[in-house]
Amino acid sequence: MQNLSTRSIALVALVSLIFGFGGAALWSISGLGHSQTRDYLLENPKILPELVANWEKQQANERLANVAGEVTKPFPGAILGNPNGTVTLVEFTDYGCTFCRMSRENVEALTAANPDLKVVIREWPIFQGSDAAAKMALAAAKQGKFREFHEAMFDNGPPNEDNIMSAAAIAGIDLALAQQFVTSQEADFELAQNMTMARNLGFTGTPSWIVGSEVIEGAVGEERLQEAIDAARDS
Repeated sequence: MQNLSTRSIALVALVSLIFGFGGAALWSISGLGHSQTRDYLLENPKILPELVANWEKQQANERLANVAGEVTKPFPGAILGNPNGTVTLVEFTDYGCTFCRMSRENVEALTAANPDLKVVIREWPIFQGSDAAAKMALAAAKQGKFREFHEAMFDNGPPNEDNIMSAAAIAGIDLALAQQFVTSQEADFELAQNMTMARNLGFTGTPSWIVGSEVIEGAVGEERLQEAIDAARDS
């Protein structure tokens, strides 16, 4: 979830834009001069958070437009919910992330409540040791065992060799095939691609989400995600 310092930076940037080069367009459209715009904002400071929110949404939509064709295309098998669902929720996740573990229950509830929901999981290992778990998850996806591994890995706790092997055993993964995959260029490429997409989208951590045209960061809870799903379905 966006922290105060990030939002403060966004506020400063927006105010700078208003009173800087971008302000000329604003004043031209509004018919207000520089001093009039400044006075109006000083007299109505409560509108600044709304301006920031709208500005952030516009920025997020622009970033999403650059990767929209790729970000909703899953790694083969790395899907939860209905693989043929008409509404897509994308989650950038990390098995070492406590908030991702907490959000797992939200995703399970959402897939149960929305039969038309396809959840595309993008492995984005940013915590130490998570890359091995992420690669094993992709290996599980290749074998049609992604959901089983995904659940077992979160149940087992923070990623380490024992927990990863235990989750693989619970999921019934062919370890010989899995080991071939985790050392492959395909595995490295998928993780690198996910990292690039996450950075291009402006994400700073996990979990992060995409639903329709909405870009959401943080463990926002089931209700907020359901609102985004409903909006995507109605659009």
